[in-house]
Amino acid sequence: MLYSHQPDPQLDYELVCIEHMVPQDHLLRAIATHIDFSFIKEKVRAYYSETHGRPSIDPVMLFKMLFIGYLYGIRSERQLEQEINLNVAYRWFLGLGLSKKAPDHSTISWNRKYRFQGTSVFQDVFDEIVKLAMDNRMVGGRVLISDSTHLKANANKRKHQIQVVERSSQDYLVDLEKAIEEDRRSMGKKPLKTREEVAETKEIKVSTTDPESGYMVRDGKPEGFFYLDHRTVDHKYNIVTDVHITPGNVHDSVPYIERLKVQVEKFGFKDSLEAVALDSGYLTARICKELHEMKVFAVIGSRSFTPVKGLFKKWQFKFNEEKNVYVCPGKQELPYSTTNRDGYREYKSDPKKCKDCPLLEQCTHSQNKQKVITRHVWEGSKEWVRLNRLSKSGKYLYRLRYQTIERSFADAKELHGLRYCRFRGKEKVQEQALMTATVQNIKKIALHLAKLVRRNGDLFFYCSILNLLQITSFGYTKKALF
Repeated sequence: MLYSHQPDPQLDYELVCIEHMVPQDHLLRAIATHIDFSFIKEKVRAYYSETHGRPSIDPVMLFKMLFIGYLYGIRSERQLEQEINLNVAYRWFLGLGLSKKAPDHSTISWNRKYRFQGTSVFQDVFDEIVKLAMDNRMVGGRVLISDSTHLKANANKRKHQIQVVERSSQDYLVDLEKAIEEDRRSMGKKPLKTREEVAETKEIKVSTTDPESGYMVRDGKPEGFFYLDHRTVDHKYNIVTDVHITPGNVHDSVPYIERLKVQVEKFGFKDSLEAVALDSGYLTARICKELHEMKVFAVIGSRSFTPVKGLFKKWQFKFNEEKNVYVCPGKQELPYSTTNRDGYREYKSDPKKCKDCPLLEQCTHSQNKQKVITRHVWEGSKEWVRLNRLSKSGKYLYRLRYQTIERSFADAKELHGLRYCRFRGKEKVQEQALMTATVQNIKKIALHLAKLVRRNGDLFFYCSILNLLQITSFGYTKKALF
């Protein structure tokens, strides 16, 4: 017989326990059990008045609400308020009864926009979670893996203006100029004449919607206004140790050394850091030189250069360090000529020997029959990195990128809504990236500690049973003997 259920009006009011309504294996239970968020009050205390105003929403609850939003990919505060009112697990995690309403979404927005704007609160919370992971031995600090990913800015790529700006000079140019002077002096060359400072300019597209974003044009990447999320993870448990946002038109290699030194100083990696793994976008002479001086085993992906068709590749010209010459495939030497302003040594062949060489057509197309090979003053560090990459350990470390940093980015985009920027402006995008990385770390820490508890519980049960069996066996043996 077909049965149709009718709601009982007498059951409109029930006596229930919210504790029993949340599954024991729920992720929020693991987080609430193993992570203490009370440190947040001390981090934000300076931004609240002790004597004036109405009592505020508990900052721990406020951040827990934000954690829920980023953890489950809820993209707006209004939607977050609705989800908390509907979801029993969210209520339990926040300590809200079934009869209470969640804090209004405007409260979350106001605190984020005004109270915490221009502060380091979100960075401080992120750092505290990383230190918690370190306390639980989930961060080794031995191998750090870095990369960047593009985040679509909250801006229309068709709404922009063309602006002429000066090319920014890099900080390392001072060190490069010193290296050039020392190299020329050691080679018996006169110092270069002081070059007149001429401001170089370029035209860029600036968004009228989000001027702090950058117009990105890269092979194999979408074109438009983007931000770049430069992220570093520790290889042990894939804990994110650093997050840094730049406009989309900033090269990956520009902020790397500075961010690496920030981590080493902040988390005490100076004595533990042994190796780093990077993709080919970081293969610059400056990065290789800095890592070489830091005595860090650097593994950086190679770049595929496309030489002129029909000509010898550069690697076919062998460098003799003792003689400071290059040897061409025809066994002729290319001696040192000079060191130019860009930091490259020039090695030039003898045109008189080259014009009669049978390999000339495969060597150069220059009209003066002269082959020129350049070598950076820091080329030794680049060759050191290349040998690292080709070693057995280097190949292993480079493969770690796919299961660490790339997995971290994939989870952030697919599970936590980091594919697009929710906000406009570099500071707010930095907040989004930090909070996303924070909940990823929180999730890993909670699940890892919960797994350890279960493992220890199973081990204790196993040992108890084993001891019981031994006692029982001894008892039977004792009875048999007497």
